[in-house]
Amino acid sequence: MGIEVRPLTPQIGAEVFGVDVTKPMGNADFDAVHQALLDHSIIVFREQPLNDDQLMGLGRQFGPLIVHPFLQNDGPNPEVIHIKREPQDEAIVGQEWHSDTTCIDTPPLAGVLHCIETPKAGGDTLFASQYKAYETLSDGMKAMLDGMIAVHNDTRVAGPQSGVNGKRANRVRDDAEWKPSSAEHPVVRTHPETGRKGLFVNISYTRHFKGMTEEESAPLLNFLYRHAVRPEFTCRVQWRPGSTVIWDNRCVKHLAVHDCGPHRREMHRVQVAGDRPY
Repeated sequence: MGIEVRPLTPQIGAEVFGVDVTKPMGNADFDAVHQALLDHSIIVFREQPLNDDQLMGLGRQFGPLIVHPFLQNDGPNPEVIHIKREPQDEAIVGQEWHSDTTCIDTPPLAGVLHCIETPKAGGDTLFASQYKAYETLSDGMKAMLDGMIAVHNDTRVAGPQSGVNGKRANRVRDDAEWKPSSAEHPVVRTHPETGRKGLFVNISYTRHFKGMTEEESAPLLNFLYRHAVRPEFTCRVQWRPGSTVIWDNRCVKHLAVHDCGPHRREMHRVQVAGDRPY
């Protein structure tokens, strides 16, 4: 029947039908899926339950997998993070707009997130195109940002000072041996495959512009954070058990909506190794 790609919005996101992601894809199917990811930045597969071995296999078709630098894992595979939200949790992983793991020199190329359990309603994920965020800036703002570098680290979301371990099921490293991960990245990133430019700052990891203090950086960063997630740049994915989303972490921000109330949510995720932003 062939592969069908159904856009979720004109700007970002598509559902993909007609391909079996529970087993390795053939070259033609993978090329079509890969192109759909480049065209739409996130792609959604429905009603295909995956175990963790299958999830890792799907991720590895896009590249090697990474082990997360600070999220603790309770499963047998270090590459697979079981993201859980229990009824008593006050916070959840990813509840702020962010790009994944930009505290390392080579942030993930992509995230692959598979749905195990959802509440009866809620627990959606929002995605925002950072292509559109950049392209809709004024020429003057683009000229100012061109060449600027931002300093990223994980001190806000990991370590003993973050205070997150008392609020949610997923724990981060906060032991005496933990040390921050830090990296410098361009504020405007060029996508290595499409050549398009996108904003590459996020509230979870970006701390300040290189050569400036946090206080000096805050006004401009706060503007960019707000601008980057304007509703017209976004799409919303409603999860069902057996759904899988792959997003291009090089040009997308995402946010897990914390609205599950007294209900449980469980997702399993792998991350595909990326390159150094430029």
